[in-house]
Amino acid sequence: MVIIGMMSYPPESVKEQVKRFKEQPPLPTYITTRGPYISSELGVGIKTIAVYEFDESKSSEARGILGARYAKYFGIPGLTYSLNEWLEAKEALKTIGMG
Repeated sequence: MVIIGMMSYPPESVKEQVKRFKEQPPLPTYITTRGPYISSELGVGIKTIAVYEFDESKSSEARGILGARYAKYFGIPGLTYSLNEWLEAKEALKTIGMG
């Protein structure tokens, strides 16, 4: 299973975002992370994306850990984020009875 986390914030909030990022505890070993990857976009600011992979049997626990992790960014001016589950095509087909 995969959760993709995306975040954006203005350049003025970079120092606070980095400070909180460095304070994050390590993720459990059952969550594999790719990223975060960082980009900037004129008029939008800084954008990050991270991919978190884990076994479906750990999905409830992983969602809780990642939700708490991203909640630590609350209060940073202009920062927004999303955490979304993504399914592999074969898993998605099963959910509609075609797999």
